[in-house]
Amino acid sequence: MCGIIGYVGKREAFPIIVKGLQRLEYRGYDSTGVALLNGDLHIYKCKGKVNDMVSFSQCKDLSGNIGIGHTRWATHGVPNDINAHPHLSASGNLAIIHNGIIENYAVIKEALIERGHTFASDTDTEVLIHLIEDIQQADNLALEEAVRLALQQVVGAYAIVIIARNDPHRLVAARKSSPLVIGIGTDEFFIASDATPIVEHTKNVVYLKDEEIAVVDNTQNLSIKTYTTNTKHLS
Repeated sequence: MCGIIGYVGKREAFPIIVKGLQRLEYRGYDSTGVALLNGDLHIYKCKGKVNDMVSFSQCKDLSGNIGIGHTRWATHGVPNDINAHPHLSASGNLAIIHNGIIENYAVIKEALIERGHTFASDTDTEVLIHLIEDIQQADNLALEEAVRLALQQVVGAYAIVIIARNDPHRLVAARKSSPLVIGIGTDEFFIASDATPIVEHTKNVVYLKDEEIAVVDNTQNLSIKTYTTNTKHLS
């Protein structure tokens, strides 16, 4: 099983994400990676264990109060540095981590290639983030709306978290048939594939339901909506 951890708040994100990934190692995995946002979007990922990624990241820019991390168990594409998560959109503005399998990714990928997209990895995950950005750019949509529309085209199971270079204060998450939990702290939020990486930080958690999208930001806002856009706001 893959593992997900995300953070947005006032603290440095990297140590929280690394510790969270270490707490998720029990799931088993073959590669790991993080994306950090601090004016620019930095991605550090590699085949191997969390400690390999930490060593790989030494002497690099690890600052930032928002980020996402992932441990991957290969499904689409062999375990290597390129297929490790996070994956970037075509423009490099969006990065995604993903648990699950997009069953119809090949059909979506073929359509995107016809529209000029190229892909660096063999993963279904990279196809999904390209689709989300393609929809977002076509109609100048907010990210969460593009996610909602993209997921209506997707067949499969997923828990996803997305970070955007041009929106340095928010994370967008969604799930279907793959667990995802949000931890609500003091001036901070955590997102994870289970409560294991969160419990040391907060006992206040929300488990997303199937076909729900959540947006968390560093102004202490959490909004959750279904694919039919019925919205509930929490703080």
